[in-house]
Amino acid sequence: MVSTRTLSWDWYPGTIPENVILDETAYVETTFSFHLYRSEAPIGIEYGRGASTYLGTMFDVGPRGRVSLGNYALVHGARIICDSQIEIGDYALISWNVVLMDTYRLPFDPTERQRELELLPFRSPRHIDARVPAQPILIGCNVWIGFDACVLPGITIGEGAIVGARSVVTQNVPPYTIVAGNPARIIRQLDAGGADREV
Repeated sequence: MVSTRTLSWDWYPGTIPENVILDETAYVETTFSFHLYRSEAPIGIEYGRGASTYLGTMFDVGPRGRVSLGNYALVHGARIICDSQIEIGDYALISWNVVLMDTYRLPFDPTERQRELELLPFRSPRHIDARVPAQPILIGCNVWIGFDACVLPGITIGEGAIVGARSVVTQNVPPYTIVAGNPARIIRQLDAGGADREV
């Protein structure tokens, strides 16, 4: 079924796909966020109460991908690459240019990667379709991910954690910790009330 859902304020002449579920209090700044969206799941994206996505957010979601945004989650200009599942918890804050990727999309084997790149020009629309394994990303409640950070496949970021700007998250992040760097390392512990202490 072709979607007819548009946004009255939108600069882009697109639509919100039918399998994107929006709470009545959710906000989508532009339908351009769905330009690369290809999910065929019954629910491809679900916005919780008060969840919002702003300019620059791009849902690059493959045919089997599913994304959920918790209540009052805010995503401001992130690239979400999902072929399996990405869950963003309640009150999470995802800053600009963050990349959440549950898949690498291309094989590590150079010959297979070359073959996939040779097929790319003959697909319409152009997209990588190597069908490499994907591993879900789980982002807990009240997580803050700073700008330009990258979260790799299979990562869980625990409740109340903070990921520093430009970090590359290669391992799970425990709840109530601050991580930073490439690769990201724990630099502080937080208590449940938000106060921090040196590690």
